[in-house]
Amino acid sequence: MTTSEPLATGEVRIDASPAEVYRLVSDPTVMVDFAEEVYRVRRRGGAGPATVGARFTGTNRNGWRRWTTTCRVTEAEPGRRFAYEVDTPFKVPISRWEYDLRPDGAGCRVTETSWLRVPRWFVPIAIWITGEPDRAAANTANIATTLGRLKAHVEVRARTSRT
Repeated sequence: MTTSEPLATGEVRIDASPAEVYRLVSDPTVMVDFAEEVYRVRRRGGAGPATVGARFTGTNRNGWRRWTTTCRVTEAEPGRRFAYEVDTPFKVPISRWEYDLRPDGAGCRVTETSWLRVPRWFVPIAIWITGEPDRAAANTANIATTLGRLKAHVEVRARTSRT
């Protein structure tokens, strides 16, 4: 069920440089503070978070449901793009996530996008595990929440450091 069309996307303008925002979005152990579904991230291996090939494990939740995924960084272009692919612990592909950053005046625009990579036969299993029958709507809402929290964090921190 891999699609070339995004499953969900969202965008926000942040009053900070792409380089500053990239330092956050390229570190999943930091982004966990802003995410809605992911509540714990653990790096695997020795590579830093913003290194192509780096791996990390994400623990997710939806109500009482909990599940773990394994992730591999596929793109890491400082100040521009950070992307990773998500699999089940037993190597079934799930999704791809990407953060694109571009300058916008004195700040930047951040676009977060997800693609579905799951095989059709795994969809009912994924719904049972996550409790989410409408993954597109859930990801759209979660992206909006994540980007809103990221924006608030960066802009509050910037205002605080100026005073």
